[in-house]
Amino acid sequence: MSTSSDITEAAARAPRVTDAAPAHGTRLTLRAATLGRPDAPAVTGVDLDVAPGEILTVVGPSGCGKSTLLRTLAGLLAPLDGEAGQDGRPLTGPSADRALVFQEDALLPWRTLRANVELPLAIQGLARADRRRQASDWLARVGVGDRSGQLPHRVSGGQRQRAQLARALAGRPRAVLMDEPFGALDAQTRAGMQDLLVEVLHGTGATVVFVTHDVDEALFLGDRVALLGNGRLTAVREVPRPRDRTARDNPARLALRRDVLSSLGS
Repeated sequence: MSTSSDITEAAARAPRVTDAAPAHGTRLTLRAATLGRPDAPAVTGVDLDVAPGEILTVVGPSGCGKSTLLRTLAGLLAPLDGEAGQDGRPLTGPSADRALVFQEDALLPWRTLRANVELPLAIQGLARADRRRQASDWLARVGVGDRSGQLPHRVSGGQRQRAQLARALAGRPRAVLMDEPFGALDAQTRAGMQDLLVEVLHGTGATVVFVTHDVDEALFLGDRVALLGNGRLTAVREVPRPRDRTARDNPARLALRRDVLSSLGS
């Protein structure tokens, strides 16, 4: 099991996902899209292109449409106007290609951690022995291999989130869509989960869209950060030295942080 210092060091060394990962990720697009429900549009005129293997973080005030954007890319909500696409084709509904991770761990409470992680593998038709082996490997990789036989209510919130991450990645999705997955965790656990996410994503090539309220989290994780506010996508900015803890005081990173906070009215 990796220690927190090992994970942090690995994260700092990790190259940009878009540069280093094999071509496994998928391209997600929105074109002139109005998002929300018919009686309550949340965001209008969205043009967004998420490159294969990119980590895009999304920030904005409460109620600005961050989760609506994520659910549209997941195929759970259709655009009210415009288009949503994946690899140049219309996005018409949910798919095993796109895994969704929530702030609430969403584990099935009657299944052990290992049985939860086995679920997407069972849906793919893997034999019992193969899915048990792969689930056990993923749980060990996220640091809860020794808790694999426990029910969710018997482990901590951080351990449940680790298991949820293992379940999301076990099915080898081409995109992972994350809705404030670490928002309920304390600061120390949250930082450890950020580093763990970087470690386990490295080499998968998966495209990631990560919604957060936390500007520092967005600037640590993202290759780019998308800003939502006032019912629209206001900007998408490149992040200097993503996933590098030593870049926190980098002048370019600090300037971007000030710009993001200003755009949010903070």
